[in-house]
Amino acid sequence: MAYTPVVGKSIRRQLEDREEEILSPYACLNKNTAGRMRREKGDDCDIRMPFERDRDRITHSKTFRRLKHKTQVFLAPAGDHYRTRLTHVLEVSQIARTMAAALCLNGPLTEAIALGHDLGHTPFGHAGEATLNELHPGGFRHYVHSLRVVDFLENNRRGLNLTFEVRNGIIKHSKGRNDIFPEDEKELPVTLEGQVVRVADIIAYVNHDMDDALRAGILAESDLPADIRAVVGERHSRRTGAMVRDLIIETLAAADGRLHISKKMLRAITDLRMFLYENVYRYHLVHNEFVKAQRIIYDLYSYFMENGLGRFEGSTWKVSGAGSWENERCAHRRVCDFIAGMTDRYAMRIYEQIFLPKPWNARL
Repeated sequence: MAYTPVVGKSIRRQLEDREEEILSPYACLNKNTAGRMRREKGDDCDIRMPFERDRDRITHSKTFRRLKHKTQVFLAPAGDHYRTRLTHVLEVSQIARTMAAALCLNGPLTEAIALGHDLGHTPFGHAGEATLNELHPGGFRHYVHSLRVVDFLENNRRGLNLTFEVRNGIIKHSKGRNDIFPEDEKELPVTLEGQVVRVADIIAYVNHDMDDALRAGILAESDLPADIRAVVGERHSRRTGAMVRDLIIETLAAADGRLHISKKMLRAITDLRMFLYENVYRYHLVHNEFVKAQRIIYDLYSYFMENGLGRFEGSTWKVSGAGSWENERCAHRRVCDFIAGMTDRYAMRIYEQIFLPKPWNARL
Protein backbone atom coordinates (compact mmCIF):
# COMPACT_ATOMS: atom_id res chain seq x y z
CA MET A 1 0.00 0.00 0.00
CA ALA A 2 1.44 3.38 -1.00
CA TYR A 3 2.31 5.83 1.75
CA THR A 4 0.18 8.99 1.74
CA PRO A 5 1.18 12.04 3.82
CA VAL A 6 -1.42 13.09 6.38
CA VAL A 7 -2.66 16.63 6.01
CA GLY A 8 -2.45 18.65 9.23
CA LYS A 9 0.27 16.56 10.82
CA SER A 10 3.88 17.76 10.64
CA ILE A 11 6.15 15.95 8.22
CA ARG A 12 8.62 15.29 11.01
CA ARG A 13 5.99 13.56 13.18
CA GLN A 14 4.94 11.41 10.25
CA LEU A 15 8.56 10.45 9.58
CA GLU A 16 9.01 9.54 13.24
CA ASP A 17 5.91 7.33 13.07
CA ARG A 18 7.27 5.62 9.95
CA GLU A 19 10.61 5.00 11.69
CA GLU A 20 8.88 3.27 14.57
CA GLU A 21 6.83 1.14 12.19
CA ILE A 22 9.57 0.16 9.72
CA LEU A 23 12.93 0.12 11.50
CA SER A 24 14.45 -2.76 13.44
CA PRO A 25 13.96 -2.88 17.22
CA TYR A 26 17.75 -2.53 17.40
CA ALA A 27 17.75 0.73 15.43
CA CYS A 28 18.19 4.11 17.11
CA LEU A 29 15.06 6.18 16.53
CA ASN A 30 15.24 9.95 16.15
CA LYS A 31 12.68 10.47 18.87
CA ASN A 32 14.88 8.52 21.31
CA THR A 33 18.01 10.60 20.80
CA ALA A 34 19.86 11.62 23.95
CA GLY A 35 19.87 15.12 22.47
CA ARG A 36 22.39 17.87 21.91
CA MET A 37 24.80 19.54 24.29
CA ARG A 38 22.84 22.80 23.95
CA ARG A 39 19.14 23.30 23.42
CA GLU A 40 18.37 25.16 20.18
CA LYS A 41 15.46 27.22 18.98
CA GLY A 42 15.20 25.05 15.86
CA ASP A 43 15.00 21.76 17.76
CA ASP A 44 11.30 21.56 16.92
CA CYS A 45 11.78 21.71 13.13
CA ASP A 46 8.60 20.35 11.54
CA ILE A 47 10.40 18.79 8.55
CA ARG A 48 13.86 17.42 9.34
CA MET A 49 14.57 15.02 12.17
CA PRO A 50 17.62 15.44 14.46
CA PHE A 51 19.94 13.02 12.65
CA GLU A 52 19.05 14.53 9.28
CA ARG A 53 19.98 17.95 10.60
CA ASP A 54 23.30 16.58 11.88
CA ARG A 55 24.08 15.12 8.45
CA ASP A 56 23.29 18.45 6.79
CA ARG A 57 25.41 20.44 9.25
CA ILE A 58 28.39 18.20 8.53
CA THR A 59 28.08 18.35 4.74
CA HIS A 60 27.71 22.15 4.80
CA SER A 61 30.74 22.65 7.05
CA LYS A 62 34.01 24.14 5.83
CA THR A 63 35.97 21.29 7.41
CA PHE A 64 34.04 18.77 5.30
CA ARG A 65 34.82 20.69 2.10
CA ARG A 66 38.53 20.76 2.93
CA LEU A 67 38.64 16.95 2.97
CA LYS A 68 38.81 17.00 -0.84
CA HIS A 69 42.40 18.26 -0.60
CA LYS A 70 43.60 15.97 2.19
CA THR A 71 45.60 12.80 1.65
CA GLN A 72 44.11 9.33 1.89
CA VAL A 73 47.25 7.27 1.07
CA PHE A 74 49.10 8.99 -1.76
CA LEU A 75 50.25 12.47 -0.78
CA ALA A 76 48.68 15.37 -2.71
CA PRO A 77 47.97 13.09 -5.68
CA ALA A 78 48.20 14.72 -9.09
CA GLY A 79 46.07 12.04 -10.76
CA ASP A 80 42.35 12.75 -10.83
CA HIS A 81 41.31 9.21 -9.89
CA TYR A 82 43.19 8.62 -6.64
CA ARG A 83 41.17 8.73 -3.45
CA THR A 84 41.27 11.71 -1.14
CA ARG A 85 39.92 11.95 2.39
CA LEU A 86 36.63 13.27 0.97
CA THR A 87 36.08 10.42 -1.46
CA HIS A 88 36.97 8.03 1.36
CA VAL A 89 34.19 9.31 3.62
CA LEU A 90 31.74 9.21 0.70
CA GLU A 91 32.62 5.57 0.05
CA VAL A 92 32.28 4.76 3.75
CA SER A 93 28.89 6.46 3.74
CA GLN A 94 27.71 4.50 0.70
CA ILE A 95 28.81 1.16 2.16
CA ALA A 96 27.38 1.94 5.59
CA ARG A 97 24.05 3.05 4.12
CA THR A 98 23.76 -0.19 2.14
CA MET A 99 24.30 -2.27 5.27
CA ALA A 100 22.03 -0.08 7.40
CA ALA A 101 19.20 -0.35 4.87
CA ALA A 102 19.46 -4.14 4.72
CA LEU A 103 19.47 -4.34 8.52
CA CYS A 104 16.58 -1.84 8.84
CA LEU A 105 18.70 0.62 10.83
CA ASN A 106 18.51 4.41 10.89
CA GLY A 107 19.86 5.68 7.57
CA PRO A 108 20.36 9.39 8.39
CA LEU A 109 22.15 8.55 11.65
CA THR A 110 24.44 6.12 9.82
CA GLU A 111 25.13 8.68 7.11
CA ALA A 112 25.86 11.50 9.57
CA ILE A 113 28.43 9.41 11.47
CA ALA A 114 30.06 8.23 8.24
CA LEU A 115 30.35 11.72 6.76
CA GLY A 116 31.72 13.18 10.00
CA HIS A 117 34.05 10.42 11.15
CA ASP A 118 37.25 11.81 9.57
CA LEU A 119 36.76 15.56 9.97
CA GLY A 120 39.75 15.67 12.33
CA HIS A 121 42.27 14.22 9.90
CA THR A 122 45.45 16.20 9.33
CA PRO A 123 47.14 17.16 6.07
CA PHE A 124 49.27 14.33 4.64
CA GLY A 125 47.11 11.62 6.21
CA HIS A 126 48.58 9.42 8.91
CA ALA A 127 52.02 10.99 8.41
CA GLY A 128 50.59 14.28 9.64
CA GLU A 129 48.74 12.57 12.47
CA ALA A 130 51.86 10.77 13.70
CA THR A 131 53.85 14.01 13.65
CA LEU A 132 51.27 16.05 15.57
CA ASN A 133 50.97 13.20 18.05
CA GLU A 134 54.68 13.56 18.70
CA LEU A 135 54.76 17.36 18.86
CA HIS A 136 51.60 18.18 20.81
CA PRO A 137 52.05 17.59 24.57
CA GLY A 138 48.58 16.09 24.86
CA GLY A 139 49.13 13.79 21.91
CA PHE A 140 46.96 13.77 18.80
CA ARG A 141 44.41 11.25 17.56
CA HIS A 142 42.32 12.11 14.51
CA TYR A 143 39.13 10.65 15.98
CA VAL A 144 39.47 12.76 19.13
CA HIS A 145 40.18 15.81 17.01
CA SER A 146 37.14 15.01 14.83
CA LEU A 147 35.01 15.43 17.94
CA ARG A 148 36.82 18.67 18.80
CA VAL A 149 36.02 19.95 15.30
CA VAL A 150 32.28 19.33 15.58
CA ASP A 151 32.05 20.36 19.25
CA PHE A 152 34.18 23.49 19.14
CA LEU A 153 36.22 24.48 16.10
CA GLU A 154 33.59 24.52 13.36
CA ASN A 155 31.07 27.32 12.83
CA ASN A 156 33.41 30.09 14.02
CA ARG A 157 34.32 28.16 17.18
CA ARG A 158 30.70 27.61 18.15
CA GLY A 159 30.72 23.98 17.01
CA LEU A 160 27.95 22.13 15.18
CA ASN A 161 26.12 21.04 18.35
CA LEU A 162 25.44 17.52 17.07
CA THR A 163 23.42 14.84 18.82
CA PHE A 164 25.07 12.50 21.30
CA GLU A 165 24.65 9.46 19.02
CA VAL A 166 26.51 11.08 16.10
CA ARG A 167 29.26 12.41 18.36
CA ASN A 168 29.69 8.99 19.97
CA GLY A 169 29.88 7.29 16.57
CA ILE A 170 32.57 9.72 15.45
CA ILE A 171 34.89 9.26 18.41
CA LYS A 172 34.42 5.47 18.55
CA HIS A 173 34.91 4.77 14.82
CA SER A 174 38.66 4.17 14.82
CA LYS A 175 40.29 0.75 15.08
CA GLY A 176 43.89 1.43 14.12
CA ARG A 177 45.46 -2.01 13.79
CA ASN A 178 43.35 -3.45 16.60
CA ASP A 179 40.59 -6.06 16.29
CA ILE A 180 37.67 -5.17 14.04
CA PHE A 181 35.29 -6.67 16.60
CA PRO A 182 36.87 -5.95 20.02
CA GLU A 183 36.08 -8.12 23.03
CA ASP A 184 35.55 -5.03 25.18
CA GLU A 185 32.20 -3.60 24.09
CA LYS A 186 33.16 -0.24 25.65
CA GLU A 187 35.34 0.30 22.59
CA LEU A 188 32.26 0.17 20.36
CA PRO A 189 29.78 2.97 19.58
CA VAL A 190 26.60 2.80 21.63
CA THR A 191 24.38 2.51 18.54
CA LEU A 192 24.34 -0.28 16.00
CA GLU A 193 24.47 2.43 13.33
CA GLY A 194 27.79 3.63 14.73
CA GLN A 195 29.10 0.07 14.74
CA VAL A 196 28.08 -0.30 11.09
CA VAL A 197 30.14 2.78 10.19
CA ARG A 198 33.09 1.38 12.12
CA VAL A 199 33.09 -1.75 9.95
CA ALA A 200 32.22 0.16 6.76
CA ASP A 201 35.34 2.28 7.34
CA ILE A 202 37.69 -0.69 7.13
CA ILE A 203 35.77 -2.30 4.25
CA ALA A 204 36.10 0.96 2.34
CA TYR A 205 39.76 1.62 2.94
CA VAL A 206 41.16 -1.90 2.43
CA ASN A 207 39.38 -2.03 -0.91
CA HIS A 208 40.00 1.46 -2.24
CA ASP A 209 43.60 1.53 -1.01
CA MET A 210 44.14 -1.73 -2.89
CA ASP A 211 42.51 -0.19 -5.95
CA ASP A 212 44.71 2.91 -5.75
CA ALA A 213 47.83 0.78 -5.30
CA LEU A 214 46.92 -1.12 -8.46
CA ARG A 215 46.41 2.19 -10.28
CA ALA A 216 49.79 3.43 -9.06
CA GLY A 217 51.56 0.29 -10.25
CA ILE A 218 52.68 -0.62 -6.73
CA LEU A 219 50.69 -3.87 -6.85
CA ALA A 220 49.31 -6.26 -9.44
CA GLU A 221 46.14 -8.29 -8.93
CA SER A 222 48.27 -11.44 -8.80
CA ASP A 223 50.17 -10.05 -5.78
CA LEU A 224 47.14 -10.51 -3.55
CA PRO A 225 47.54 -13.88 -1.79
CA ALA A 226 45.41 -16.65 -3.26
CA ASP A 227 43.69 -17.47 0.06
CA ILE A 228 42.39 -13.90 0.32
CA ARG A 229 41.28 -13.84 -3.33
CA ALA A 230 39.43 -17.10 -2.83
CA VAL A 231 37.22 -15.45 -0.20
CA VAL A 232 36.78 -11.87 -1.42
CA GLY A 233 37.08 -12.22 -5.20
CA GLU A 234 39.24 -10.89 -7.99
CA ARG A 235 37.96 -7.34 -8.60
CA HIS A 236 37.35 -4.22 -6.54
CA SER A 237 33.56 -4.33 -6.81
CA ARG A 238 33.42 -8.04 -6.03
CA ARG A 239 35.66 -7.67 -3.00
CA THR A 240 33.56 -4.86 -1.53
CA GLY A 241 30.31 -6.63 -2.32
CA ALA A 242 31.48 -9.90 -0.77
CA MET A 243 32.38 -8.21 2.52
CA VAL A 244 29.12 -6.24 2.71
CA ARG A 245 26.99 -9.27 1.83
CA ASP A 246 28.72 -11.45 4.41
CA LEU A 247 28.10 -8.98 7.24
CA ILE A 248 24.45 -8.52 6.29
CA ILE A 249 23.69 -12.24 6.02
CA GLU A 250 25.54 -13.20 9.22
CA THR A 251 23.96 -10.35 11.22
CA LEU A 252 20.42 -11.11 10.04
CA ALA A 253 20.91 -14.79 10.84
CA ALA A 254 22.08 -14.04 14.40
CA ALA A 255 19.28 -11.50 15.07
CA ASP A 256 20.74 -10.57 18.46
CA GLY A 257 21.33 -6.82 18.11
CA ARG A 258 25.03 -7.19 17.33
CA LEU A 259 27.02 -7.19 14.11
CA HIS A 260 28.42 -10.50 12.89
CA ILE A 261 30.74 -11.61 10.12
CA SER A 262 31.86 -15.11 9.18
CA LYS A 263 35.20 -16.34 10.46
CA LYS A 264 36.61 -16.79 6.97
CA MET A 265 35.62 -13.26 5.91
CA LEU A 266 36.95 -11.72 9.11
CA ARG A 267 40.26 -13.49 8.54
CA ALA A 268 40.35 -12.34 4.90
CA ILE A 269 39.74 -8.69 5.84
CA THR A 270 42.33 -8.83 8.62
CA ASP A 271 44.89 -10.45 6.32
CA LEU A 272 44.17 -7.94 3.56
CA ARG A 273 44.76 -5.08 5.99
CA MET A 274 48.11 -6.57 7.03
CA PHE A 275 49.01 -7.16 3.36
CA LEU A 276 48.42 -3.46 2.63
CA TYR A 277 50.51 -2.37 5.63
CA GLU A 278 53.43 -4.44 4.43
CA ASN A 279 53.17 -3.80 0.68
CA VAL A 280 51.58 -0.35 0.28
CA TYR A 281 51.71 1.83 3.39
CA ARG A 282 55.35 0.85 4.01
CA TYR A 283 56.33 0.82 0.34
CA HIS A 284 59.56 2.78 0.05
CA LEU A 285 58.27 5.45 -2.35
CA VAL A 286 55.16 6.06 -0.23
CA HIS A 287 57.23 6.07 2.96
CA ASN A 288 59.78 8.52 1.52
CA GLU A 289 57.04 11.01 0.72
CA PHE A 290 55.66 10.60 4.24
CA VAL A 291 59.07 11.54 5.65
CA LYS A 292 59.08 14.73 3.57
CA ALA A 293 55.54 15.55 4.70
CA GLN A 294 56.53 15.05 8.32
CA ARG A 295 59.36 17.56 7.88
CA ILE A 296 56.83 20.14 6.68
CA ILE A 297 54.69 19.61 9.79
CA TYR A 298 57.71 19.72 12.10
CA ASP A 299 59.00 22.98 10.64
CA LEU A 300 55.61 24.70 10.56
CA TYR A 301 54.87 23.68 14.14
CA SER A 302 58.22 25.01 15.37
CA TYR A 303 57.85 28.25 13.43
CA PHE A 304 54.36 28.99 14.76
CA MET A 305 55.34 28.14 18.33
CA GLU A 306 58.20 30.62 18.10
CA ASN A 307 56.53 33.38 16.07
CA GLY A 308 52.82 33.03 16.66
CA LEU A 309 50.14 32.49 14.05
CA GLY A 310 49.93 36.15 13.09
CA ARG A 311 48.73 36.89 9.58
CA PHE A 312 48.38 33.22 8.69
CA GLU A 313 45.58 32.53 11.14
CA GLY A 314 43.82 35.88 11.13
CA SER A 315 43.12 38.69 13.54
CA THR A 316 41.13 36.55 15.98
CA TRP A 317 44.21 34.74 17.21
CA LYS A 318 46.89 37.38 16.70
CA VAL A 319 49.31 37.62 19.59
CA SER A 320 50.84 40.71 21.18
CA GLY A 321 54.32 40.05 19.84
CA ALA A 322 56.43 37.51 18.00
CA GLY A 323 56.45 34.29 19.98
CA SER A 324 54.19 35.78 22.66
CA TRP A 325 51.32 33.52 23.79
CA GLU A 326 48.99 33.55 26.76
CA ASN A 327 50.81 30.42 27.94
CA GLU A 328 52.64 27.46 26.44
CA ARG A 329 49.67 25.12 26.72
CA CYS A 330 47.50 27.55 24.81
CA ALA A 331 50.20 27.95 22.17
CA HIS A 332 50.44 24.21 21.57
CA ARG A 333 46.67 23.83 21.36
CA ARG A 334 46.20 26.65 18.87
CA VAL A 335 49.12 25.65 16.67
CA CYS A 336 47.95 22.03 16.65
CA ASP A 337 44.39 23.04 15.74
CA PHE A 338 45.62 25.33 12.98
CA ILE A 339 47.92 22.78 11.35
CA ALA A 340 45.44 19.91 11.70
CA GLY A 341 42.90 21.94 9.75
CA MET A 342 45.22 22.56 6.80
CA THR A 343 44.84 20.83 3.46
CA ASP A 344 47.91 19.28 1.85
CA ARG A 345 48.29 22.07 -0.67
CA TYR A 346 47.77 24.84 1.88
CA ALA A 347 50.44 23.35 4.16
CA MET A 348 52.88 23.18 1.26
CA ARG A 349 52.05 26.74 0.17
CA ILE A 350 52.57 28.14 3.69
CA TYR A 351 55.81 26.18 4.01
CA GLU A 352 57.03 27.69 0.74
CA GLN A 353 56.12 31.21 1.86
CA ILE A 354 57.97 30.86 5.16
CA PHE A 355 61.02 28.77 4.36
CA LEU A 356 61.85 28.96 0.66
CA PRO A 357 63.72 32.01 -0.70
CA LYS A 358 62.14 34.12 -3.41
CA PRO A 359 63.99 35.78 -6.29
CA TRP A 360 64.72 39.43 -5.58
CA ASN A 361 62.83 41.82 -7.80
CA ALA A 362 64.57 45.14 -7.16
CA ARG A 363 62.84 48.31 -8.23
CA LEU A 364 65.23 50.59 -10.10
